[in-house]
Amino acid sequence: METGRPSRTAWGAAMHRAAHQLLDRPPIFEDPLAMKILGSEAEAAIRQRSGARSRSLRLFIATRSRFSEDILAEAYREGVRQYVLLGAGLDTFAYRSVTGFSALRVFEVDHPATQAWKRARLEQAQIAAPVQLTFAPIDFETETLSASLGRVGFDFTKPAVFAWLGVVPYLTREAIFATLAFIASLARGTVVIFDYGEPPGGRALFQRIAFAAFSARVAVAGEPFKSFFRPEELTREIVGLGFSSAEDFDAAALNARYFAERADGLALKGAGHLMRARV
Repeated sequence: METGRPSRTAWGAAMHRAAHQLLDRPPIFEDPLAMKILGSEAEAAIRQRSGARSRSLRLFIATRSRFSEDILAEAYREGVRQYVLLGAGLDTFAYRSVTGFSALRVFEVDHPATQAWKRARLEQAQIAAPVQLTFAPIDFETETLSASLGRVGFDFTKPAVFAWLGVVPYLTREAIFATLAFIASLARGTVVIFDYGEPPGGRALFQRIAFAAFSARVAVAGEPFKSFFRPEELTREIVGLGFSSAEDFDAAALNARYFAERADGLALKGAGHLMRARV
């Protein structure tokens, strides 16, 4: 991410969430604010880039959003009352769903430039922030996640759900495991959900070609991929940090969960994974 500028990948992810609302019927993830937060010019741009290549990525982005909110709903029923969006981008959960989680506190953690950009878009779209929402700006070069959350009233004695979506592939291993170690130190019942990719060398030829093109685009945007993991190794390392469990969900597992009953043949086909780890 360029200094002083909002994340371009945050914009891209928001476009894919909006595209899912327009192009995939019925959507597996419903977000009535996905288009509104982008502005009126977004629909034409989405329809121009709605090919097979973009379909794969938008389905994964929709799936990870649905998955994280499903896990949050489970945790909320078990008594968890804090939800932390790490690298919130243009995520709209707090503005469309928080009424169904009346006792939930939502913390949006992001770079100050991205957060200021989002707040401007919310104002332009006349989307009001609920009282349960707290913005937690953070510059990882100068402060820790613990300090950022502590400054805005996060309760370290109570469990939380952390949704860390669309971020891990762009970080170094050191930064990833430092954040996971911090989350592992939190209250019992805390859960973290994040997505990651397997090393490109082990993928099928057409997947390697598609990934190389995508990797080049994000690198030009100033946000190159930095980290990949093999599921078995990552699971062991997460448990080694102190989590009591770590569950990996690949395309097959996610398809069984969300796409099995579809008549249109939509399904995940990439090498993206979702990980859920519990304290």
